Amino acid sequence: MQEKSRTEQKLGDVLHLTGDGRRLDVLLTQAGLSRSRAAKLIEDGRVFVGNMQSKKPSLRPETGVSVRVELPQLQETTNLPQDIPIEILYEDEYLAAVNKPAGLVVHPAAGNEDGTLVNALLYHLNSLSGIGGERRPGIVHRLDKDTSGLLLVAKDDATHLALSEMLAERRIEKHYRAIVLGRMKDETGYIDAPIGRSQQDRKKMAIRADGRPSQTEWRVLKALDHGVTSYLDVHIITGRTHQIRVHMASIGHPVLGDPIYGFQHMPPAKRLMLHSYSIRFIHPATGREMTLTAPCPFEPTE
Repeated sequence: MQEKSRTEQKLGDVLHLTGDGRRLDVLLTQAGLSRSRAAKLIEDGRVFVGNMQSKKPSLRPETGVSVRVELPQLQETTNLPQDIPIEILYEDEYLAAVNKPAGLVVHPAAGNEDGTLVNALLYHLNSLSGIGGERRPGIVHRLDKDTSGLLLVAKDDATHLALSEMLAERRIEKHYRAIVLGRMKDETGYIDAPIGRSQQDRKKMAIRADGRPSQTEWRVLKALDHGVTSYLDVHIITGRTHQIRVHMASIGHPVLGDPIYGFQHMPPAKRLMLHSYSIRFIHPATGREMTLTAPCPFEPTE
């Protein structure tokens, strides 16, 4: 690693973290564990704050206090490698970047036990990190099923931890391409509106005063269809579930093809017009600044 990060990193079956005042379960998720796996490890008594076992997800370890996570021995994954075509845009011994097609689910879950990006990664790559758990090997961040584009994948645990921390500290810059409804009043804009689970529909996200802080920047690249739609570059400063879709709908410019947050009588679209276009970050092993891009499949030609 180029520098010693706040999250101490150690390969093997023990993770060494450092408290920073956040809830214990949140601290573990920021270290690369899924929320459900973090809760299960705490519940099973595998997390120690200082030298004391803690089974309280709500505990807030003070800044500087050591937190030890004893990971169970990894079992052979039940996910099957499947020869699903995916485009690998970059790969080295530590990580890979893939161009996920729209319509492909990222990881197995109820109702999608196979045919996912994880199944494809197990076929095409020779190794994946285990921190995400059996269901999410190598998965550092995710994209919605109907969103296409760049996704980083960790090939070992140290890289997974480093990338997860960089995401949590907003040291990975991510830009999207989107086609939204209407002509934008300004050439650039900034949305600062907290996002949380909708109280009316638990499958949706919504702007809520008690939601998590969420910030989105956008810039007009081109007005389309005589102002009926706009092609945008969207920079997400935070990374909340459905963030771009919720934020753009909240200002009256929903993403075209969005069946959840779109308005009635929108122009037809063949898919959700949202694409993860570029990622800029410092490689956690080499220290080299990297900018990776995935060409937008709906780049306007007019």
